[in-house]
Amino acid sequence: MGDVDRIFGQMGDLKVGKYVIADEHPCRVVSMDKSKPGKHGAAKINVVCISLVDNSKHTLMKSSDADCEVPIVQRKRAQIVSVAGGSAQLMDLETYDTFEVSVPDEMSAEIQAGREIQYLDVMGRKLLGRVYESTE
Repeated sequence: MGDVDRIFGQMGDLKVGKYVIADEHPCRVVSMDKSKPGKHGAAKINVVCISLVDNSKHTLMKSSDADCEVPIVQRKRAQIVSVAGGSAQLMDLETYDTFEVSVPDEMSAEIQAGREIQYLDVMGRKLLGRVYESTE
């Protein structure tokens, strides 16, 4: 993967709700524990995070001054063009690019052609966000 989809940050700058890359998964931080600095070193930070892609749980354990990778997450809007089975075709409202995404089961009721949706563009993957209420 190219290095344009991620930047480097410090473990000590992470907060709950921020994004981090763990095991090559873009993740959202759900909890953090800091241990006190010992006699011979820096404080350790234990970060628990959930993958944005498949909701799997990942853990990062590093010292607070260590580098960590942070994914570049872009929030974008699209219109749902068509829905077929477990996938939907979307059109980006800025670039007018069309692309297909798989629809999670829990969102299938909301995904209807003609509605607008927010999606995340993360590390070359497009992930569905929230569906906007229709303004009719």
